[in-house]
Amino acid sequence: MIKEKISIEDEKEKIYKRRWIILAVVLMGTLMATLDSSIVNVALPDMSSKLSVGLGEIQWVVTSYLIVVSAFVLIFGRVADIIGKSKVYQYGFLIFTIGSLLCGLSGTVRFLIFSRIIQAIGAAMTMSSNQGIIAATFPPNERGRALGLSATTVAVGTMLGPPVGGIMVELFNWQSIFLINIPIGIIGYLAGRKILPIEKKTQGPIYFDLKGSIIFIIFVVSLFWAMLSGESLGWKNYKIIISFIISAIALVSFYFVEKKLEQPMLDFKMFHNKLFNLSIFCAFVSFVAIFCNNIIHPFYLEYIMNISPGKAGILMMIFPISAGTIAPISGYLSDKIGSELLTVFGLFATTVGLLLVGFLNTTSTYFDIVIRVAVLGLGNGLFQSPNNSIVMSLVPRDKLGIAGSVNALVRNMGMVFGIAFSVALLYNRMSAKIGYNVTSFVPGRHDVFIYAMNIVYIAAASICAIGMILTIIRMIKRRRINNK
Repeated sequence: MIKEKISIEDEKEKIYKRRWIILAVVLMGTLMATLDSSIVNVALPDMSSKLSVGLGEIQWVVTSYLIVVSAFVLIFGRVADIIGKSKVYQYGFLIFTIGSLLCGLSGTVRFLIFSRIIQAIGAAMTMSSNQGIIAATFPPNERGRALGLSATTVAVGTMLGPPVGGIMVELFNWQSIFLINIPIGIIGYLAGRKILPIEKKTQGPIYFDLKGSIIFIIFVVSLFWAMLSGESLGWKNYKIIISFIISAIALVSFYFVEKKLEQPMLDFKMFHNKLFNLSIFCAFVSFVAIFCNNIIHPFYLEYIMNISPGKAGILMMIFPISAGTIAPISGYLSDKIGSELLTVFGLFATTVGLLLVGFLNTTSTYFDIVIRVAVLGLGNGLFQSPNNSIVMSLVPRDKLGIAGSVNALVRNMGMVFGIAFSVALLYNRMSAKIGYNVTSFVPGRHDVFIYAMNIVYIAAASICAIGMILTIIRMIKRRRINNK
């Protein structure tokens, strides 16, 4: 017993000594996944032309990836807690690399979409375990800094995607944006096998919740398909309505199935912690707000300001540069002064940034755009690291995988809701302003777009402000309780 205890302590010491090397391996996968998700958008027109398909069909190259990641990330979070986060991460890296190779070899859009699904399964495996590995490797007084570097890596990957993708498509072809992942993936997989900590399997009988997993996949696929297809098919279309009904039934069924199991895929007991729930909710609203900006801002730059796609891409890099710069600083501060106060400041700056960007107009200068977008990025970077640190600190060690997966799922749900919400509200307000139904930019009527854009950003800022106010209320209540 004493020898076993000494052995465990020795292993912990070894992991602690190489914690920054472990972080580097984990961040390699994070960089590859985020780079690949943002690099694809810029290549869609070339893919559409070379594969002889329309925009509606080629869009599924992006949509299928997002849906599959969201459907499987929670499942792999549970698997990671059972067999080990490092093992799931490593094999995720390998599957993502195989998917990248298949994407690069694709000759038809159907095979490309199939290959993207393989890629997404690998991405879901890495996303479900990366935060858990970081949280398990770093002590609480360094965890915020490590998660801050993770947030910076996400920002850098997002930032590099469009320019790198544009250069590679121009110099080579669209297949090259996938083939570039192969050497990185091989190095990452081999490094993971050598460096990532080997975890002990869960003791006792292991039960995987297959029934709950299938129901959850039905819920995510039907919900995301409806939200991403609602604008093109019409929100009153019977297919959209039926899909929303199926998702609601699946969600209720999933809850009752999980409640009856001793070893559920998602342990709802973690939601008994109000701070955990609030942190997850704030993560959701922050990504809703940010993706409202990600969808609307490029239209403003190119249609209203008549900025070329190349210059627009450079201006769009201001957000990830700002967020990526402040994120590790925010993570470091969260280790020193606590996380809750920083999340409030982050949400406040995000709210202000949304209002500043939302009230850009036809007379705004490049300086106006850069400064306002920088404020928005600063708020997001200030918020993400402390909030992730809170989420990962509120669950036991054997639930870190599923907690990281919940965080990743909420992030993806915020992205999808932000896309659907912003586009629907934009066209709704444009239609109301001009007096007839519109589903695209109206030439010569900049005022219509500016009016609708203002409304979208005000709505996004309001959603973000709700999260900030709830966090403040929660802090005040906790202080009152502690002072009694």
